[in-house]
Amino acid sequence: MSIRRLPEDLVNRIAAGEVVERPASAVKELVENALDAGATRIAVELEGGGLDLIAVTDNGSGMDADELRLSLERHATSKLPTGDLEAIATMGFRGEALPSIASVSRFRIASRTASGEGWEIEVDHGVIQRDGPASLPPGTRVSVADLFGKVPARRKFMKSARAELAACLDVVRRLAMARADVGFSVAHEGRRLLDAQPSADLLESARVARLAAILGQEFTDNAVAIDLVRDGLRLGGLAAVPTYSRGAADHQYLFVGGRPVKDRLLLGAVRGAYRDLLARDRHPVLALFLDVPFDFVDVNVHPAKTEVRFRDPALVRGLIVSGLRHALDSGSGHAATTVSEAALSAFRPEPIAAPVSWQAPASRPTLFEHTPRFHPPPQARAEAPSPVYAESREADLTAFPLGAARGQVHGSWIVAETADALVIVDQHAAHERLTLEKMKRAMEGGGVRSQTLLLPEVVELDEAECDGLEAHAAELAEMGLEIERFGAGAILVRATPAILGSADAKALVRDLADDITSLGAAHSLKERLDEVFATMACHGSVRAGRSLSVTEMNALLREMEATPHSGQCNHGRPTYVKLARGDIEKLFGRR
Repeated sequence: MSIRRLPEDLVNRIAAGEVVERPASAVKELVENALDAGATRIAVELEGGGLDLIAVTDNGSGMDADELRLSLERHATSKLPTGDLEAIATMGFRGEALPSIASVSRFRIASRTASGEGWEIEVDHGVIQRDGPASLPPGTRVSVADLFGKVPARRKFMKSARAELAACLDVVRRLAMARADVGFSVAHEGRRLLDAQPSADLLESARVARLAAILGQEFTDNAVAIDLVRDGLRLGGLAAVPTYSRGAADHQYLFVGGRPVKDRLLLGAVRGAYRDLLARDRHPVLALFLDVPFDFVDVNVHPAKTEVRFRDPALVRGLIVSGLRHALDSGSGHAATTVSEAALSAFRPEPIAAPVSWQAPASRPTLFEHTPRFHPPPQARAEAPSPVYAESREADLTAFPLGAARGQVHGSWIVAETADALVIVDQHAAHERLTLEKMKRAMEGGGVRSQTLLLPEVVELDEAECDGLEAHAAELAEMGLEIERFGAGAILVRATPAILGSADAKALVRDLADDITSLGAAHSLKERLDEVFATMACHGSVRAGRSLSVTEMNALLREMEATPHSGQCNHGRPTYVKLARGDIEKLFGRR
C-alpha cells in the first residue's frame, strides 16, 4: 500500500475530531476568537442545545474579505505575530478552529472592520457555497448550523439537547468570570439564560460583582477573598468557607492568565488546602485566578487548551495552598449562611392539645448544677478560659461574636445569646476542632507533650495491626503517644498526648491502628498528619452528654472565636448555627 496525501476536507474533519468534540467546544473556540478580537460585547444564540444552531456575534475589530478567506485555511492565524510559542498572549493560537468547525457543519461567517465593507462566506461541510458582500455593523458574526449533520458517527454520540446546552452555558460562564470588562449574553431558542453586563472598573470589586452575577450572591456571601503575590505570580479570587461545600467537584473554577483550565496540578493543590476542613465526599466551591508571566506556563499541551504545564509546579502548588489556607484562616470563625437557613427551614410549629402546667421535679438539679463537671486536661486548662474571656469576665458577653452562654440542651448543645441573634453550638464538634488546632500548633513548636500513664495500658489487636503501629512508633512518639510491642498480638501504651487529658487509651490506639492500616505501608503518618490528629482530637474532646458549667461554656465560646477554622469540625460539618433575631421573629409570625 503506497503512502498518499489526504484530501484537505478529510484533514479538516480529522482536526475537527480533536478541536470540536461537542457543541460546547465550538462555542468555546468562537467566543475566545471574539475576545482575541477585542470585543466588549459577545452574544451567543443557541438552538437544540447547540446541535441545531450556534450563533456568536461580537463587536470586535472585524476582518476584511481577504482575512476572512484566510481564516478558513488551516494554521492561518493573527495571534502569533512573533511565532514564539513561549509567549502566547491570546486565547487561541493554532488557527485550526474555524476550518475544523466549517468542515462538519453548515457554516457562515460575516465580518466588517470599522472602516471597511462587510463580507460573508458560507461553507457547507467543507465546501464553499458563497463568497460575497454583506451588510452588518462592525464586528463578526459566526453561525454554525446542523453540527455533525453529515458525520452520523459523531452525531449519535452527542448527549441530549439539555445536556449539551448545559455544557455550552458552562463554557460561556467560565469565560465571563475571567473577563468582567466584557458583556456576555446567552439565549436558547429565544429564552435569555445569561446576561452579564460589562464593567468599566478594572479593580477586584468588578470581578467579585461578576462572580456574584454568575455564581449567585449566596456564594460571594459565604466566600473569602484571596490575594497573594509570590515570586512574580499572583493568586486572586474567592473561595467558599468549608461549610459551604458541594457533593460534586464541578463548582471549582480555575483560571490561568484569564484562560479557564481544568488542570490536575491545580485541582490537587485545592484538595490539599481543604484537606482537614472537608469530609472526603464534599468538595469546595471557589473561583481562583492565577496570573503568571507568559514564559512561565505552556498552554500548548492539549488541543482544547484546558490543561497547562508550569515551569515550576512546586511554586504554583505552594502558592495555591498558602493563599487558600491564609484566606480560610482569616474567615474561619463563621459557618456558611446556608447552615442557618437550613436550620430555620427545619422548624415547624406544632399544635398544643391543651394547656399544661409544668414544674421541675424536686429531685432534678437546676440547669447549671449538673455533675460531673467538665475539667479540661492540664495543657488545655492553662489555655482556657482565654485571655479575652478573662479580661471581659464582668463585661456584657453578648457583644462577642458567639455571645454569652445561656444554657445547655441534652448535654450536647450550648445555647448562647448575642446582641441580635441566637447561637447553638455543637459542643463535641467545636471542641474537637479546638483540640486539633492545638495539636497542630504543638507539633509546629517541636512536638506534642506526653502524659505518662500511672499504669501502662495493654491493647490487644491482631498481629497485622500491631505490626503497623510498631512500624510507626517513633512518629507516634513525636505526637505524644508512646507505645511498644507487647507480644505478638498486643501493644503496650506508656504515655498519651497530654493535650487529650484522660482519653481512653485503648480506644485511641484501636482507632489509630485502623487509620494506619488504611494508609498502607507506603505512607508515613506525617504525610497524613491531619488525619491522625483528627482521630486523636476526637478522643480528647468534650463528649455529647457531658454537662458543662456556665464558665466552661463561655470559655469554649471565647476559644472558638480565637481559633482558626472553628466554624467547622474536623469533618467539614458546621460547629454552630446562628439564627438572626429577625429570622426567629418570622417563625412566630411577627414579621
